[in-house]
Amino acid sequence: MAGINATEIRVAGNGRVLIAPKNTDMALPGTAVTAAWKDLGYTTNDGIKLTKKDKIDPVDAWQTSAAVRFIQTDRDLTVKFQLLQVNADTLPFVMGSGTNALTPDAAGIIRYDIDAAPVAAEFALGVEFVDGGTVTRFYVPRAVVTEMDEVQFVKSSPVKLGVTINAIATDSTPAKPLASWMAK
Repeated sequence: MAGINATEIRVAGNGRVLIAPKNTDMALPGTAVTAAWKDLGYTTNDGIKLTKKDKIDPVDAWQTSAAVRFIQTDRDLTVKFQLLQVNADTLPFVMGSGTNALTPDAAGIIRYDIDAAPVAAEFALGVEFVDGGTVTRFYVPRAVVTEMDEVQFVKSSPVKLGVTINAIATDSTPAKPLASWMAK
């Protein structure tokens, strides 16, 4: 609604990042997510960054100096965050093998081998945050990790697995949106 309404102000005090197989439906806010969704654990205090960039090209005409029309030619929707936990779920997610967990051996050791010929692993992404009694969920049915931040191994701070995730257009029938913002 237009106008001043303090109840429409959202503060993402805490939340979680979830992944599931691509095109997995996300439950409405206030409803438990299904077992298909994995919680990726702690993220840095920087939180989650969502960016939408549209490319809009002008159509110029000989009869005027100003554009007479604009055509949208591209949409880029990205989500960025840094994971603090390094485990059998987060490591393959960040490095590119998707949502399949690695199985620790008898000694409890996990090993992830980085493939020389990678295949982009697609997944569904859910971001949920709670503000008082209000639950907000941001859902991307089809996404892929497109960039991994530089990882530092230093004695004064935790290892951070930073990622950039891009939303991909639907490939399901019936078609799903690029993303959904849901709040209760």
